[in-house]
Amino acid sequence: MKETTARTGPELSIVVSAYNEENNIAALVAALTDTLETVGVPYEVILVDDGSTDRTWEAIQSACRNDPRIRSIRLSRNFGQQNAMFAGLHYVRGRAVITMDSDLQHPPATIPQLYSAWLEGYQIVETVRSESEDVTWFKRTTSRWFYKVFSALSGIPMSSGTSDFRLMDARVVEVVREMKDADLFLRGIAHWVGFRRKAVPFQAINRQAGESKYNLARMIKFAVSSLISFSTIPLRLGIWIGLATSLLAFLELIYILIVYIRGNVVPGWASTLALVSFLFGILFLLVGIIGAYLASIFETLKNRPRFLVSDTEGFSDE
Repeated sequence: MKETTARTGPELSIVVSAYNEENNIAALVAALTDTLETVGVPYEVILVDDGSTDRTWEAIQSACRNDPRIRSIRLSRNFGQQNAMFAGLHYVRGRAVITMDSDLQHPPATIPQLYSAWLEGYQIVETVRSESEDVTWFKRTTSRWFYKVFSALSGIPMSSGTSDFRLMDARVVEVVREMKDADLFLRGIAHWVGFRRKAVPFQAINRQAGESKYNLARMIKFAVSSLISFSTIPLRLGIWIGLATSLLAFLELIYILIVYIRGNVVPGWASTLALVSFLFGILFLLVGIIGAYLASIFETLKNRPRFLVSDTEGFSDE
């Protein structure tokens, strides 16, 4: 028999983060309700409005009024998708918890597979995404290379297509809620904590309405913060680069001395200046890497909350 965490509440909790998704909420709730009814267990859906500037909150409130199993929280501003999901994890009561996005590219129809795997004893059931047709070649390629680099630098193997659509046992959720990382990367944390896991493939469909909130700048920021959060190799890399450049400079010095002893004029001032410029470029790159780690430490020391809740809906019974 499956070992469970003692708690009152539903069997299954669904946490959905939403930012400016007013046109997707009704379709999402309908799809979730239809799917969860087929599972046949008590459930709750927690919708997290990540500081939307459109009518997402009004759409969420309407869904809550029509179904008491739908509950919601509204963050005081946009804290980012990872923090929004993290906020939802603090409100769940289920023995199994599923996190997903609100754009319907994480298909609710996959939920029964995740739940069945949990009943088999898997404590984390992650999903591996096959991209939809609307994903560009650039995004697909950069995503693939990000996971390769992340796996190599962090020592945590993650396959391309890993997403925030996953099921976690209540025990795992308790552990995740204790994480103090300054730069939250739930995909990495879900792998780092261990536990018994299984992967389920799913086919992403085209976004139903709106557009992706992850532009190039956000993608780069997310990738850099994720790597810094899970690996110190970029810092240690500076030592090896320093040793290599020092060896290069030492060999250059020996060459200059030999040419000077022979009474010749030392040639190559242009190449020397080019080399100096190159070395200064490496130096500033390393200073930038150190600065990124210092910024992460600074954010951790401030100890500010990851999210602030301004409104809730559907929690009056607690």
